[in-house]
Amino acid sequence: MERIGAGRTGGSLALAAASRPLRLAAPALRDWFGACLAQEAAQRRLFPWLAVAFGMGILAFFGLAEGAPALWAPLGAAALCIAPLPWLGARPVALALLLALAAGWLGFASAAWRVSQVAAPVLARTTIAPLAGIIESIEEREEGARLVVLVSRFGTLAPEAMPRRVRVSFRKAPPLRPGDGIEATARLLPPPEAARPGGYDFARDAWFRGIGAVGSLTGRIAVKPPAEQPPPAVRLAAEIDAARNALTRRIADATGGQAGAVAAALVTGKRGLIAPATNETLRAAGIYHVVSISGLHMVLAAGVVFWLVRAALALIPHLALFWPIKKIAAGAAMAGVGAYCIFSGWDVAAQRALVMTLIMLGAILVDRPALSMRNLALAAFAALAREPEALLGPSFQMSFGAVAGLIACARLLDGNLLRREGAGRLGRAIAFALSAVVGTLGTTLVAQIATAPFATFHFQTVQPFGIVGNALTLPLVSLVVMPSAVLGILAYPFALDVPIWWLMGQAVAGMLAISAWIEGFGGATVVVPAFPPAALACLAVALLLATLPGSGLRRLALAPALGGLAFAAAPERPDIFVDRHGSGAAMRGADGRLFALGKPSAFVMEQWLKADGDARKPGEASGSAVCDPVGCVGRLADGRAVAFVRDRRAFAEDCARAAVVVSGLTAPPNCAALVIDRAYLGRHGATALRATPQGFAISHARRPGRPEPPGRTAELRPAASTEPPASTGPPDPQDEPSPGEPGDEAPQ
Repeated sequence: MERIGAGRTGGSLALAAASRPLRLAAPALRDWFGACLAQEAAQRRLFPWLAVAFGMGILAFFGLAEGAPALWAPLGAAALCIAPLPWLGARPVALALLLALAAGWLGFASAAWRVSQVAAPVLARTTIAPLAGIIESIEEREEGARLVVLVSRFGTLAPEAMPRRVRVSFRKAPPLRPGDGIEATARLLPPPEAARPGGYDFARDAWFRGIGAVGSLTGRIAVKPPAEQPPPAVRLAAEIDAARNALTRRIADATGGQAGAVAAALVTGKRGLIAPATNETLRAAGIYHVVSISGLHMVLAAGVVFWLVRAALALIPHLALFWPIKKIAAGAAMAGVGAYCIFSGWDVAAQRALVMTLIMLGAILVDRPALSMRNLALAAFAALAREPEALLGPSFQMSFGAVAGLIACARLLDGNLLRREGAGRLGRAIAFALSAVVGTLGTTLVAQIATAPFATFHFQTVQPFGIVGNALTLPLVSLVVMPSAVLGILAYPFALDVPIWWLMGQAVAGMLAISAWIEGFGGATVVVPAFPPAALACLAVALLLATLPGSGLRRLALAPALGGLAFAAAPERPDIFVDRHGSGAAMRGADGRLFALGKPSAFVMEQWLKADGDARKPGEASGSAVCDPVGCVGRLADGRAVAFVRDRRAFAEDCARAAVVVSGLTAPPNCAALVIDRAYLGRHGATALRATPQGFAISHARRPGRPEPPGRTAELRPAASTEPPASTGPPDPQDEPSPGEPGDEAPQ
């Protein structure tokens, strides 16, 4: 007993001795943290964290809320957090926490309000019926065009069940222009949901844009005056879109070829004329973001207008001496960039870039620094209050991530650091050239590092030579392409713009040549496995900690960065993917690679392969499945069988021998295997399974407990009997959405 007691005493002493450094370190750590917070408060760098809290409230709504919450509840919670603030002046920590909670509840409320405002019917099943409506916008493509139609009638649907807008494509039609009323037979289907759990959800984005169905027009398209005069906003949008189409065609014709198509997209935002091969070339070079009207275009357009107006005013001595020409130039730049955003299509990403640019220019009007984290936070507040759902997409994440990184590293990227006092002309010229090169490479590198987590998470691709592509092409964009775009738009009303578009096209052709050269490098595009949301969350927190603080708190970014990299380096890859329609599946064979079962669409198979880190084309994903007219059977690496059933006659045999049965049909209730059939997919959407020794870990594209995609009508009345029968098959490949482009809207 004495020995036991002595052992316990010795252990207690050893424990106390071991914990003594921790007790001694705690006050030092507390003092360091307090000093850092005091420095942050003195530099007024705590405000941006309110924008972070606002975003966390939005994430809480989209990730946790079930159904439609009452709007008064989050607003009341925010009011309760704000009420005691006047009495907390002596408690800065409590004050900051309550402000953050209030901002979070306001973000939750903004998301709830947005959902209530955009709610509209969504088509429930594939239907062929007569469609009548007004063309809101047209995007010409290499073959045919794609329309967004404001629907006035579709088959026999009641108004409360009819989609507000539909997006349809056609190959041949009479000349159409925005604002025309049309009548045609349309094959429409619900907007496609994600092809895999965690993948791009076009249905969600379409719903927030008011698009309740997608499809194609068949047969003759009749152009008729609309039965009712459209609202003024619709008429104005149609006129702007018609003007955009006319200018797009003028620019494309002035230059010709793909250089003309890209040049037109840079000015008007219409990308339909760009060939898929050109898109792939731009992606491989890491410069596809240049084609998307975004922060880069807004900043360059505003900069050109600002410089031209200020230079013109500076030529008049009286104005230069007695007028605030810098503020006048900033006001002109604000008007110019606003008009450019409207004319370029008023796209969601362009609107966010416009908000950010206007706030930066507005800071000049009130004698504030244009580039600051505070201004970036204000831009984030404005963008998220208007479109809370944007927080979930790559465009917002990459835009604000890149700008935050550039602002945080602004001092390191300042070219003045390379200049020396007293240097001669040669020395100044060398310093100028070096500062330009270092600035371009530095900003490109910082932007790529800041956007890499989001681009990799959403697109599963990495462009290792993107820094080379941006360094070589951005000087052309900054010095020739965008100035030509501004001058061309100014010359367009006078019909003096064609030579300018030709010059712009030559610069774009050089940009495409550089991109094609980089595409020829081995490994220009690397496909990586999709990593889990936890990895993205850790990396996003690391980015916030590395950019928002101005004190030693930046060192805290290392821990979440390492955690995010650890999660991303070891993703749990599914062994079975099942298409949302049950038309096909993919499973991992004995060689560790996916192969197809059934007939999944090429688009869906491509998404599965990319998520698995597999660069093969969909047609190359073949395996050792044994198929016959009624179905296919394949085996996982552990020997368990996976059956894909095409015909009901196969259920009896496959239910007895397979571990998993996949089918677009309805399986019998007594099937002993794990069944993924029509009813299951109708509830859960696209499904992925990961094999474990105990069974299968299952994930779904549609979150459990969340009802059908918001606004989806439960049932539709069939079309009139005189119309072709409704189709119940999978969507046409042309109806499949594009999941976005790597690097979209990332300002470089």
